[in-house]
Amino acid sequence: MALLVPSCHTWILVKHPLALCLNTMGEHHFSVCRVSKTTYCNANQSFPKPKQQVKVWDSPPRVIKFLRKHQRGSSANGLRRQKRDWVIPPINVPENSRGPFPHMLVRIRSDQDKDVGIRYSITGAGADQPPSGIYNIDPISGNMFVTQPLDREERASFHLRAHAVDMNGNQVENPIDLYIYVIDMNDNRPEFQNQVYNGSVAEGSKPGSSVMQVTATDSDDSTTANGMVRYRILSQSPHSPIPNMFTINSETGDIVTVAAGLDREKVSQYTIIVQATDMEGNLNFGLSNTATALISITDINDNPPELTVRTFSGEVPENKVNVVVTNLTVVDRDQPHSPNWNAVYRIVSGDPSGHFTIRTNPITNEGMVTVVKPVDFEMNRAFMLTVVVSNQAHLASGIQSSLQSTAGVTISVQDVNEPPVFPVNPKMIRFEEGVPAGTTLTVFAAQDPDHFIHQTVRYSKLSDPANWLKINRTNGQITTMALLDRESIYVKNNVYEATFLAFDNGSPQASGTGTLQIYLIDVNDNAPVLIPREAQVCERARPNSRINITASDADADPNIGPFVFELPSFPASVRRNWTISRLSGDYAQLRLRIPYLEASVYEIPIIVSDSGNPPLSNRSVIRVKVCPCDDNGDCSATGAVAAAGLGTGAIIAILICIIILLSMVLLFVVWMKRREKERQAKPLLIDPEDDVRDNILKYDEEGGGEEDQDYDLSQLQQPESLDHIINKPTGVRRVDERPVIAESQYPVRPSLPHPGDIGDFINDGLRAADNDPTAPPYDSLLVFDYEGSGSTAGSVSSLNSTSSGDQDYDYLNDWGPRFKKLADLYGGGDDD
Repeated sequence: MALLVPSCHTWILVKHPLALCLNTMGEHHFSVCRVSKTTYCNANQSFPKPKQQVKVWDSPPRVIKFLRKHQRGSSANGLRRQKRDWVIPPINVPENSRGPFPHMLVRIRSDQDKDVGIRYSITGAGADQPPSGIYNIDPISGNMFVTQPLDREERASFHLRAHAVDMNGNQVENPIDLYIYVIDMNDNRPEFQNQVYNGSVAEGSKPGSSVMQVTATDSDDSTTANGMVRYRILSQSPHSPIPNMFTINSETGDIVTVAAGLDREKVSQYTIIVQATDMEGNLNFGLSNTATALISITDINDNPPELTVRTFSGEVPENKVNVVVTNLTVVDRDQPHSPNWNAVYRIVSGDPSGHFTIRTNPITNEGMVTVVKPVDFEMNRAFMLTVVVSNQAHLASGIQSSLQSTAGVTISVQDVNEPPVFPVNPKMIRFEEGVPAGTTLTVFAAQDPDHFIHQTVRYSKLSDPANWLKINRTNGQITTMALLDRESIYVKNNVYEATFLAFDNGSPQASGTGTLQIYLIDVNDNAPVLIPREAQVCERARPNSRINITASDADADPNIGPFVFELPSFPASVRRNWTISRLSGDYAQLRLRIPYLEASVYEIPIIVSDSGNPPLSNRSVIRVKVCPCDDNGDCSATGAVAAAGLGTGAIIAILICIIILLSMVLLFVVWMKRREKERQAKPLLIDPEDDVRDNILKYDEEGGGEEDQDYDLSQLQQPESLDHIINKPTGVRRVDERPVIAESQYPVRPSLPHPGDIGDFINDGLRAADNDPTAPPYDSLLVFDYEGSGSTAGSVSSLNSTSSGDQDYDYLNDWGPRFKKLADLYGGGDDD
């Protein structure tokens, strides 16, 4: 097989190990030369770029035949050496070619095309695989073409295979690998990653300080000048202090400072236009693009805060706290609301007691001189403070604080009418309980702190829960109005507390309160008592049949236990039947002295004495029930009754009364049932249908409700239709006799309840009855559920009322209010 390429300035086939060269007609191209039997390439030789694109394949291709491979074998001259294989060099195609298309690239030929008919084809990406159709081949001549412009940024190379087959499709030659490389052209501008870059640098930075980095990329081949990007600064705004405050590394894009003098207070931000150019920055041949770099100058604390004036003044009422006396104004040129700007105020002198503090207003940065401890006009009429202001952040290196960072503050104290003050509050005194009324306890006087104003102080009682005390209005003397009782509910932990009010006659009037605490010393004024008041024991003495008794005393130690328990000598039966023994200081035990005591209720008197000086005694009575007990020592039911004081006769009498009462109830029930049967069996003197007794209804009786009664609500369901009644024509109708027309046919109620609403059904029934000419008079019974016709009873509509007037209906007035309507209709005929 042979590969034919155009002559010089075109594709040529070279023999291994040399490579194929192509004159790309560009700035960097190759020259092709022929040397006898060997072709070589001189690469990287530069030629001037032509003004117009030169057409390719300006001379017919030269045919170079490939020798077929021979296998080693015997010959007349012996063994024959196999010749070396030819290496197909890669095919280089420039991108963005203007055509015309298709352009011939190479010619593929087999040396067997003279003997047999050959068909050529190519396979691979770009031919029969995506992206397909870029390359094709003439199957007869073997000419291979490119059909469209190529873009190296989309695909930089192609790998195809050329095939040669005979007319029957049999392979004639082994497939040839064809490598096609797209030669890069400078057709892409550099692109910045961001159109706007943000960077910052501190004010006062030294030259060479790094600011930021900008980056641009070029889609062209980075190994050639087409993709090599260089940077430069086009402009800087503003030009203060000099037009060139920054420079940029042409290769890396790093922006650094080149001069000193950055001052945020003068210029807070710089705008720099950066240009990126390919072709290694060649402005004549390279493509360029620009981006904006915004450089913010960050603040440092290079400006100390300065107070606007040297002396501030203010005034404050005495005894007031959390009051702002004055505001200290300050000026700081650093960035607002930053640690370099936020002011911190300190009082360095003039306030040894700590009456004032200075808080910073976070919005205005002013210092608010605030009272945190009340001031007293009688002690200090004015204050002279020395204030120093600084920032939260330390000053930058080399920056000294200003003399204007210190100022004086003069504060005047205003006198106000202060309330009287009790020197000792609360005041504690000690007294024994039980002191008589009218006893002077103490003088609870208040003082007026306004020494420069003469005022009168008066007193009154504010709180006295037990109403035991009174106070002298002028001098504050406290006296009792009743006995002081330590055991009162108003005394807590032996202390009684009362509150008094002291007020002056100033303008406005001021008042103060004082608390008097009286510690009541206990005296032995309460006798001890015993608990429980009732108990029970077995009638026979047993080891566990005992009553535990506890003594209690409302007094305090030492006027309480240990207590002394004893039985009185009278009556003698107490000591004869019972004995008491003390278990501890507060507890004793009562038990039977004799083996058996008749079951009953006994009142046992016990004398208990406390340990006071002198001691107090109390005679307490315990009600003890003595009863028979079971094996467990518990009182039996019968024994409990017996112990309650009821004898056998009394118990029998109670049982007889209960039996008689039950018999009377039973006889009454039997009599009522018998009377009911007699009433039902007795015949009525009149027709039951005319009996009005069963028609008397009691409307104020609610009964047992609906849940316990079985009502058939289907009787109230709406019929299938009432239209034949509602739609009847209206006219003049008599209400005292039945019209002589066809009787209305009411629909038969279905066997299954209709799901209609009962309320709507009743309203429809009323409306139908009102419009029905065959219906009875309005004051008679309305039929809401028609149950059929053909009754054996005759109609009463034919019974006409006499108009002679000889019938007397006055007796209807005697039948009560239920017949008042009938009496008015028929009894007043004469009035008409």
